[in-house]
Amino acid sequence: MRPHFWILRVILVLTVLSMLVVWSAGQDAVLSPTKKPYVRTGNEAKLSGTIKLEGKRAKPRRIDMSADVVCYQVNPDPKTEDVVGSKGNLANVLIYVKGEALDSYTFEPPGSPVTLEHKGCRYVPHVLGMRVGQPLAILNSDPTYHNTHPTPKYNSEWNQTQSPGSAALKQTFDQPDLIPFKDNQHSWETAYVGVFAHPFFAISDDSGNYRIEGLPPGHYTVVFHHETLGEKTVDVTLVAGEAKDLGLSFDAREP
Repeated sequence: MRPHFWILRVILVLTVLSMLVVWSAGQDAVLSPTKKPYVRTGNEAKLSGTIKLEGKRAKPRRIDMSADVVCYQVNPDPKTEDVVGSKGNLANVLIYVKGEALDSYTFEPPGSPVTLEHKGCRYVPHVLGMRVGQPLAILNSDPTYHNTHPTPKYNSEWNQTQSPGSAALKQTFDQPDLIPFKDNQHSWETAYVGVFAHPFFAISDDSGNYRIEGLPPGHYTVVFHHETLGEKTVDVTLVAGEAKDLGLSFDAREP
């Protein structure tokens, strides 16, 4: 075969490969359109409601902190926090939305950190929501050693101890997750941190109330998550400017 035929063959092969690369890039662009920054227009929707507890509420149980005499001194009457709230309402429910309506947006990351505190030999708050990439500052406000040990599913696990009066620990999480926190030195000390790629989440207060504002119109699944009573979901479609009242009940006997 003459040399110039080899050259022509090489050119042909390279041309075909280039066309395939361009076609593949075009397909990727179709499948993964560029996301646009989320900007409020004033026509966003909001969700709010009250989380109720049906049935007889179990009384908070006393926690034995005698393993650390300092804990006993700073918190002489500690009680469990798993099922709390006033007058038939349920606090510490983590509420968040998910759905394709959010997939086309990017959200500006918050600049300020959120705080999780060792105080009275408990985590305060007991349930916390934060954003992907947002700084988490962990304080030790007790005159004793504390340990912070998150056990995430999608993020890196770490484990660090703080002495009394030490500087705050600062960490971030790179992936959405629902992360249990524990203290290896104080087995009763637990917390739950929800990490989200968007700002549309809330935690029910002592009266069971929550509010999520600024939602783009669209179809969503609203998730209601409680550490011991399980998880419930409700599908909703929100139109521009809608203020939707969405409450529900957990059964005290669940899960």
